[in-house]
Amino acid sequence: MNSFQFIAVTGIIMSALAHLLLHLWGKEIASFNYLYLCWSVLFVFGSIQNLRHNPEEDDHHHHHHH
Repeated sequence: MNSFQFIAVTGIIMSALAHLLLHLWGKEIASFNYLYLCWSVLFVFGSIQNLRHNPEEDDHHHHHHH
């Protein structure tokens, strides 16, 4: 899981908790569900990044000295 996916999953969890609290308080926000759409798009973007990432080109572990 990359950082985009981590942020998306965290966002979905936090949004769900907020949604639950709003429900318990009897409040409703009409456009609240768009948050889930945004988090889902971010997660899919992260998945595409994972598919495009070539492990052999991983520059986090290699230092190139010029």
